[in-house]
Amino acid sequence: MRNCGELNSLIIIIIIIIIINNNNNNKHNLFLVSFFYRTIHTHDEGQHRNPSEVKMSQIVLPCHANHCGELSIGQLLKWMDCTACLSAERHAGCPCVTASVDDIYFEHTIGVGQVVNIKAKVNRAFNSSMEVGIEVSCEDLYSGRHWRVCQAFATFVAKRTDANKVQLRQVVPCTHQEQVEHSLAAERRRMRLIHHDIIQDLLNNKTFQRSISEGKYEALPTERTRVESVELVLPPHANHQVNTFGGQIMAWMENVATIAASRLCNAHPTLRAIDMFHFRGPSQVGDRLVLKAIVNNTFKNSMEVGVCAEAYHRDEPLRHINSAFMTFEVLDEKGRPCPLPPIKPEPQGQRRYQEALARKKIRLDRKYIISCKQTEVPLSVPWDTSNQIYLSYNNVSALKMLAAKNNWDLCSKKNNVSLYTVEESQSLCFRVEFEMEIPAQRAFILLSDISRRHEWDQHYILCKLLLRVDEDDFIYQVVTPSVSKGGQYQDFILLASRRPPCDSGDPYVIALRSVALPSHPPTEEFHRGEVVCAGFTIYEVSKSVSKISYYNQASPEVLPYISTDIAGLSSSFYSIFCACRQYLLDNIMCTSAFTPSAL
Repeated sequence: MRNCGELNSLIIIIIIIIIINNNNNNKHNLFLVSFFYRTIHTHDEGQHRNPSEVKMSQIVLPCHANHCGELSIGQLLKWMDCTACLSAERHAGCPCVTASVDDIYFEHTIGVGQVVNIKAKVNRAFNSSMEVGIEVSCEDLYSGRHWRVCQAFATFVAKRTDANKVQLRQVVPCTHQEQVEHSLAAERRRMRLIHHDIIQDLLNNKTFQRSISEGKYEALPTERTRVESVELVLPPHANHQVNTFGGQIMAWMENVATIAASRLCNAHPTLRAIDMFHFRGPSQVGDRLVLKAIVNNTFKNSMEVGVCAEAYHRDEPLRHINSAFMTFEVLDEKGRPCPLPPIKPEPQGQRRYQEALARKKIRLDRKYIISCKQTEVPLSVPWDTSNQIYLSYNNVSALKMLAAKNNWDLCSKKNNVSLYTVEESQSLCFRVEFEMEIPAQRAFILLSDISRRHEWDQHYILCKLLLRVDEDDFIYQVVTPSVSKGGQYQDFILLASRRPPCDSGDPYVIALRSVALPSHPPTEEFHRGEVVCAGFTIYEVSKSVSKISYYNQASPEVLPYISTDIAGLSSSFYSIFCACRQYLLDNIMCTSAFTPSAL
């Protein structure tokens, strides 16, 4: 086995040398290296280990637990941050600091005597930042049972001790799962960058403001839940860079948040979720950390607690370090959430009260649309401005996950147009693939214009643009003919999300999925159909050659159109994509096409 591994490594080195010596196209080089590396290791995915992967196992002792005998979430956050930081530094080769952590949902508590297993690895590196995926599971040593506790994605920034700018090396995914996470990391980064804007847009929404004003303020005042505590940062609280350990700050914040929640319910609360948060700046040994917490709002069975961490040194003014929002529940003896009393915000707490309502809606959208498995995401989710970014993420990520499947079977091939299928979990997916001489960016621009698809696809009679959401997302109404003679026409309301490459080796992506648009409900004129997941990926093979792949997870409304092709009784797919190829050739030099600058 060792000789096989050495032979594989030698093959990879030879391939890299040949590619670099014979090809000056860096994007093509990275694509081919990644392809060959994945191909060699496909048969050995079970034994492959990511070079940046770090594991930590800790047995939960009484000193780690609260008075209920459960592991303190603050302690768990310290272990998670430590593991993730070591993974980031293993990849970067230099010190790293925690920049942000995405939403964390805690599915189970962990008891004394059980073992916590934490695994962290770098999913993707950007310029000087990288995404680290963290998985936490629990193990019962007596029964041998394992279960998942939570999953998190943290962003770390590499910091050199000298003044040189950090340029991280790219992550080359080797296994199917690594390919998926590498691809989705770009979408998650996109969401992080606009997270704050989403909340502000929702607060400015007049419909949302009316729903807030209709609420009745009564019951408990929030002032009774206010907590303030100060901590002196000592050397044991610092990392190897003499900065306060990010996990330690999170643990202190969780402590004051738990106290605030307890004051409201007069019981021991259970932390269920932490919203996405960012570290605004560092603190060092000798700083005093002032931690403030208060209950912002209560819902039926949960409450949101806001926590703020500020630092000062001697007579210096306070510096904002971090703010976080934590969701707590109170469980009864059977583990069911108990109802919580409503709160009455103080006049100066009105903004926090309203923002808590906005974050709750966004939290539900994120969990409902993003966190669940793709097969559990309902079709035709109602579209609105507040959940647009999450529907767009789900749209693109579903296509990327479909494209990353490694069990495609070649069904037929005709003149370099190939039809692949994969069947699993009672769903049939197909892929049509071909290469042609056209720059990838040009093919992306032309295929992005869904309103022109009827020019080459006979299944599209009408493609009408209903809504231009932003420069990357559009909503169309598509009308298709009936498969049966004299049958009723179908229409689809489709969200089209397009993405240029985030980095070298990434494809251009055009993703399609059904949404429900309140302004365009189903009518008697058409049978309303639904698209689960469809779209294009376009890889740049060279500056003048592109590999174009079309994917579709066939729904009952789509399946009749391609069933004869799958069965080998027809080759209509071939004629359609020959028409697509001709459409691209005819418009390759056209200046009136759908271009980013025209948006």
